Amino acid sequence: MRPQSVILTFLGDHVYGRGVCVSSKSFIEAFAKVGISEEATRSTLARMVRRGLLRRQRSGRRMYFGLTPASTEVLTDGERRIWRSGVVNDADGDRWTLVGFSLPESWQRQRHELRSRLIWAGFGPLQNGLWIAPGDVDAAGVIKDLGANVKVFAAEPRPPTDMQALVGDAYDLAGLGERYRAFLRRWDRADPAPDAPDDLARSMTLLTGWLQIIRTDPRLPLRYLPHDWPAEKAQRVCHTLHERFRPEAAALAERLMETVPDETWAEP
Repeated sequence: MRPQSVILTFLGDHVYGRGVCVSSKSFIEAFAKVGISEEATRSTLARMVRRGLLRRQRSGRRMYFGLTPASTEVLTDGERRIWRSGVVNDADGDRWTLVGFSLPESWQRQRHELRSRLIWAGFGPLQNGLWIAPGDVDAAGVIKDLGANVKVFAAEPRPPTDMQALVGDAYDLAGLGERYRAFLRRWDRADPAPDAPDDLARSMTLLTGWLQIIRTDPRLPLRYLPHDWPAEKAQRVCHTLHERFRPEAAALAERLMETVPDETWAEP
C-alpha cells in the first residue's frame, strides 16, 4: 500500500469533518501498525504538504497537520464512493456521456493529462478521440483548460449498437473483476488479516484496498456486465467488516491521536 493512500484513509475515517489537526507523532504510531516506517511517513507528509493535500500548523514545539480544500474534496469523493453511490449501477435508463477531442500532435502533455482525467472520471475509449462514460457526467473539471478542442454530448444507444460488446471493448472488465475477486479472497473469511496487530490496522488496510478498487470502477450498468460480477458481494464484505472493526479502530485512533483545533476550520 502506498503511504499516501493509507494516510488519506486514516484522515477520512478519523479526522474528516472534525476540525482538528493531528501531530506527526500520531501519524507515525498509526502507520507503524501497517508496516510503514517513520521515515516513509515523514516524507509522505512533507510531500502531501507540497502538493496542497495537507497544511502544517505549529502548536508549541510540535508540528500538526490539517486538511486543505484539496484533501477535503478527495475525502468527500471517497466518502461518496464508499457509503453512498455504491458499486452497483442498476438504473433503468441507458444514458451516456460522450467526450470527443482533437488535440494537436504537439500537445502530448495535454493529451496524456486529458486521458488520465477521463479514466479517473469513469470514461473508456470508444474509438480514436471519442470516450464514453455511463450516466450524466459533469465533465467541466475533466476538460478544463482545453477549450474548443473538446466537445461533450449526452447520448442514448440505438440499434444496431451492441452495448455489451461496446462496454467490453471500452473497459478492462477482466482486470476490474479480478481486483474484486482478489479482495474477496483476502477478506471474505472468518479471520481476515490475522497478522494485523489490531482492528485499527485491519480497518486501514481494508478501506485503503477497497478505495483503490472502486476509484477505478466506472459503475457500468449491471445489465452489460458478466452475470457473476463480484462487485456487489465484495461491497457487502467491505461494509460488514468495517462495522465489525469500527469500535476498536475508533477507540485506538482516539487514544493515539494528539490533536489541536484547526485554525482554518469553519463548520459547514
